[in-house]
Amino acid sequence: MPHDSHDHDHDAHALLPPDPALWVKALETLLSRKGYVDPAAMDAILEFYEEKIGPRIGARVVARAWSDPDYRAALQADPTATLAADGLLGRQGEHVVVVENTPEVHNVVVCTLCSCYPWPLLGIPPSWYKSDAYRARVVREPRKVLAEFGLELPEGQSVRVWDSTAEIRYLVLPMRPSGTEGLGAEALAAWVTRNSMIGTGLPERPA
Repeated sequence: MPHDSHDHDHDAHALLPPDPALWVKALETLLSRKGYVDPAAMDAILEFYEEKIGPRIGARVVARAWSDPDYRAALQADPTATLAADGLLGRQGEHVVVVENTPEVHNVVVCTLCSCYPWPLLGIPPSWYKSDAYRARVVREPRKVLAEFGLELPEGQSVRVWDSTAEIRYLVLPMRPSGTEGLGAEALAAWVTRNSMIGTGLPERPA
């Protein structure tokens, strides 16, 4: 009966670790013991996305758009083709839409159904991006959520929330910070933060 099924599910959930990181570790251990996955291969994949991709590729895209007007125009006109021409698309990022921040509009990205995210550009999504709280609240009260990230927007700047899907991933093109006019693309990339490309932050002066 439904009631019995509910009780069974509740009891099973109660046995799960409270930390999502522990869920992943428990699942990895189970799959490894059954011979379904190779722990060394999983570690290599994670290291690739964390160290080789991370948000670095996305940061270079943003920096190039800031410093190269022709590239910026191409990225806005057809981002998928432009990124594909440089080999920057791939699994979990086959079709990308670039949304540009302006003094009038600030963009922020979420995936309300799961955690769709442009892995080829930004690497592994942060844990908060996958949380139920972020996915639900940023749609209802985006300014409040952004304030909790430390981002206070001017009253005259509206907020536009973009919902990622299995078919479409979004990349926020933040506004270029003032005082960076003399910097080249490599130096500019150091200003681009992961959160600024999601919309929960702004570019920051490198430490």
